[in-house]
Amino acid sequence: MTSKTKTKTKTNTSPNKHDYLRMYTQMVRIRTFEDNANQLYLAGKMQGLTHMYSGEEAVAVGICEALNDNDRITSTHRGHGHCVAKGANYKEMFCELLGKQEGYCRGKGGSMHIADQSHGNLGANAIVGGSMGIATGSALRAKLLGQDDVTVCFFGDGATAQGLLYEVMNMAALWNLPVIYACENNGYSEYTKTEEIAAGSITARAEAFGIEAFSIDGQDVLGVNELSRKLVARCRNGEGPFFVELMTYRYHGHHVGDINREYYRSKKEEADWKENRDPIIRFRGWLVEQGIATEEEIEALNEQIKQDAKEAVAYAEAAAYPDVAEVDMHVYAETDPATLQAGN
Repeated sequence: MTSKTKTKTKTNTSPNKHDYLRMYTQMVRIRTFEDNANQLYLAGKMQGLTHMYSGEEAVAVGICEALNDNDRITSTHRGHGHCVAKGANYKEMFCELLGKQEGYCRGKGGSMHIADQSHGNLGANAIVGGSMGIATGSALRAKLLGQDDVTVCFFGDGATAQGLLYEVMNMAALWNLPVIYACENNGYSEYTKTEEIAAGSITARAEAFGIEAFSIDGQDVLGVNELSRKLVARCRNGEGPFFVELMTYRYHGHHVGDINREYYRSKKEEADWKENRDPIIRFRGWLVEQGIATEEEIEALNEQIKQDAKEAVAYAEAAAYPDVAEVDMHVYAETDPATLQAGN
């Protein structure tokens, strides 16, 4: 099933100018963050690999704009976009990527393990499909405690080959858990086309468990948000779980070091997605066409976001690293001896 309606808001009220401009802003913030993160890597200022989310912005923003701060998400190794979309700040994110103490995880999580509990982001995960159990557990917690928050589990098409997905979907279906499984199908499982590793329909895998499943255009932020709002509301009403396949595309390689990609996908294909299906360009055109913003207003917004990113990068580069005394912080449980004695 495919959502064709194109309206958006976090609630059931009609969308307004602020809602639309925020969606555009969040998509540009993700793209700008990734542009800067890529430059930090190329300049040798960021340790380890990172995986760019550029091109997939409409998925994270369309879904997260349907959520509240109390709602949870779990992320992937390609998780910067989810983190920004769920409300994270540039300074703390860049500090985290550079291993600085002021990062969201005190510089110890880095790109693939960044988390922002203050906005319900339970964290990125370097293990393919590794967050599926966490997301389902979060939804079970909400149901057992009688809370109305919803959890969204982001994962890529390659993760549909992980057995954990089928275990948790079975549990979620049996217990009607408030979880939405969001499969970001960017066409490739690392360096292999999805069609070469995934037999049959991806949505049919969820339907086998009696889960209502949808396949939609992941480059259409309005369509993604419209469907997400409906499914979130239904989850709050006890109708979960749901499964959504979002057809999208990553502009960079599998990771920042994957530069020469022609052996598995052509430059012509990449150019087609960038020129004809870019989610930001498409939404910008719609905003102007609808009279919501002028080209001049949008350009001013873009420049402000670039400046924000520039200042955040400079701040992170100058920030302090964690003290050596923190080497075992958060590794061992910090237990009060009095509590242990009382328990005995």
